[in-house]
Amino acid sequence: MTGRLMVVNGGSSSGKSGMIRCLQAILDERWLTFGADSFVEAMPAAMQASDDGIHIGPNGEVVVGPEFRRLEAAWTAGIVAMCRAGANVVIDDVFLGGATSQQRWRDAAGEVEILWVGVHCDPEVAAGRELARGDRAVGMAALQATLVHEGVSYDVEVDSSHMEALDCARTIARHLK
Repeated sequence: MTGRLMVVNGGSSSGKSGMIRCLQAILDERWLTFGADSFVEAMPAAMQASDDGIHIGPNGEVVVGPEFRRLEAAWTAGIVAMCRAGANVVIDDVFLGGATSQQRWRDAAGEVEILWVGVHCDPEVAAGRELARGDRAVGMAALQATLVHEGVSYDVEVDSSHMEALDCARTIARHLK
């Protein structure tokens, strides 16, 4: 039996990770979760801040190179393989390329069922969360807040600006029934 894939897209500090933890807690089925952050953390240190890997600029802009894309394609294929093997998987992603990023998942998924989730967050709210976290380049959250949604289509959208993670998770869960 093939599992399902849920791709949750939103900018940095939009609240995706907390929302996904809530989803895992309230859903009857078991869902594994993986994210763009864990993929980047798994990369060799030499690819951090390199033209071939990933570079985060002083204002929070993110630039990725060809080796990053090659490894990302392999990682994406691995996630889809888990779904094909029967696991339900939630991906916490940041579509820096908007619709192009979404198309990469579509191409990799093939026949695997995908629920597309958009997590919106007011740029000022996301920037405040970013400052409170202290582990992101200042400016990244505001830059990504709208950029990641350009040209992307969703099955369900939530706005975490003033909505609690659990309420967002409940909204998403209703689309899985």
